[in-house]
Parts: sequence; structure tokens; C-alpha cells
Amino acid sequence: MAGALSALRIIRCLTAFVFIVSGLMKIIHPEILNGVDLPFSLNIMMAAALVEIFCGVLLAINQQVKNAVIPLIIIILGAILLTKIPLLDNGILTFLFEARLDIVILGLLALLYYKHP
Repeated sequence: MAGALSALRIIRCLTAFVFIVSGLMKIIHPEILNGVDLPFSLNIMMAAALVEIFCGVLLAINQQVKNAVIPLIIIILGAILLTKIPLLDNGILTFLFEARLDIVILGLLALLYYKHP
């Protein structure tokens, strides 16, 4: 059982790292949103960035993990819908290649939600 807990700890910390860095990047370089045509896109991105950082920190310190995972799943699903699904016009392989990190992170978030004690 200790091995499983250690694996979950690694998954939790790596997932936290991804979201903290992603959130900081959105705040420091908001121009990364160029090309996403949404009303109030800058406000939405800043809100998502703050949620990513806050929930990422919760994951990193092992607090409220299941509650922190839920908004992160919503953010990843939104990212896939808004930025990756349109790539299907270029073919399934292009979509899968561009969405690979999002799909892996989505799977890790699901794992954390269902397996975290």
C-alpha cells in the first residue's frame, strides 16, 4: 500500500506543478490567449489562471485534493473544447498530437479524484 501512496503523491505533485506553471504563465504572458475568440476572454483566462494556481497549491500541499480536482477537470475540458476540438478540421492525428498533454492530465485528475484517500 505504501507504494500506491507514493505513486499517488508523485502524480499529485506533478499535476500540481503543471497547473501552477500554467496559471503563472497565463498571468505573466496573457498574449498566449491570442486566437481564442470569446467574450471577456482575458477575464476568463485570468480567472482560470487564479483557479489553476490556487487548486495547484492545494494539490501540492495535499489539502482538499478531491475538491481541488473538480475545477481543474472543468478547466481542462474547457481547454480541450475551445482549443483542441477545432483542430479536428486538420485531421484526427493532429488533434491527438496537440491534445496529448490535456488528455493525460485529464486522466491523472480523474485518477486523483477516484483514488485519493
